[in-house]
Amino acid sequence: MKVLVVNDYATPTGGAEIQLLLLRDELRKRGYDARFFASCARSGKAESQADYECFGTTSRFRTLLQTANPWAYWRLRKVLAEFQPDVVHIGVFLTQLSPLILPLLRHTPSLYNVHWYRPICPLGTKMFSDGSNCKTPAGTVCYRKRCLPLHDWIPLMLQMKFWRRWRHVFDVIVANSEAVKRRLVSEGIEPVEVIHNGVVTRPPRPSLSPPPTATFAGRLVREKGVDVLLRAFTKVVTSIPDARLFLAGEGPERENLQRMIAELGLLSNVTLLGHLSHIDLERYFSAAWTQVVPSRWEEPFGVVATEAMMRGTAVVASNCGGLKEIVQHGRTGFLVPPDDANALADALLKFMQDHDLAERMGEAGRRVALTQFGVGIYVDRFVRLYQTLCSNRKDINVNC
Repeated sequence: MKVLVVNDYATPTGGAEIQLLLLRDELRKRGYDARFFASCARSGKAESQADYECFGTTSRFRTLLQTANPWAYWRLRKVLAEFQPDVVHIGVFLTQLSPLILPLLRHTPSLYNVHWYRPICPLGTKMFSDGSNCKTPAGTVCYRKRCLPLHDWIPLMLQMKFWRRWRHVFDVIVANSEAVKRRLVSEGIEPVEVIHNGVVTRPPRPSLSPPPTATFAGRLVREKGVDVLLRAFTKVVTSIPDARLFLAGEGPERENLQRMIAELGLLSNVTLLGHLSHIDLERYFSAAWTQVVPSRWEEPFGVVATEAMMRGTAVVASNCGGLKEIVQHGRTGFLVPPDDANALADALLKFMQDHDLAERMGEAGRRVALTQFGVGIYVDRFVRLYQTLCSNRKDINVNC
């Protein structure tokens, strides 16, 4: 079977990119001819892992490009003709490649793997600029609520029109969580299947030792709730003066968070690590008594939670979005209301004051990760879906 994975980016810097590159590599290990198509756009020094590339940009012209990218259309047309994939697996395509690529998929079994809320929200978050949740379909509300300036709103509304016009080229739409599925169905996008993200199997972490340590990994943006975590940690430090918190990630909120750490008197307890390599991240995170996912927004999935569970680390997470499908409250961790610093602090203290509880729930989390979220399960489900798509397209000569 030949599978073409298509995504806006091919750098292993975001959750969707990591998942889809992992999928390609695991398919290759099984003997399938799997290749990756993406734009050449990237941030920082990360190297592209694409097999095919088209033009992309992170400049101020990106809004126009993600609305109509003719270079993506021409390049993908050529790749489809030369590679002749049996299945096309589309991931994120609305931030670089644009909906212009969709008509090219009419004669090839195709699926759309939705990793966030971008098909129903130009920002991808389904949150208004004031931080409240948005339940309204994209349209004039995006401008009225100041989510988008006029110069972005006009092209992105055109993009949404293109997407809605051509979305029926997909044989199936796959969400990475029931939370994303509910959002899509509520706005008329159905039927939708669910395949949870996979996580690579790794050895369990060492036994926990003092000082009690919590960790966070993610972009430093308001939606991730790191400021809520810092306020909660002041209560933790009051009870456990030597408690430590490591924050891994970069983002526009970094300076504000640095200032907040100083103002809260947490300079000796909290460390901003910046962006870490996988090896360095494991070195810090393997000592964690708990990993925290304090998101304000409804995380579409929450792969950092499954990674922590695979490591054998208990998780404290917001009780919303896909996180509710990952963390089993009272068994593998605790779920707390979003934006509630007191509830978050209480949950953290349960682990950081009880070594045995942290060990026990961490071990339970690892068992769940191995049996429900392992990469083998993830790949198996997509392979079965590919085979179904091929068999359902009897009018197309495919060799699945």
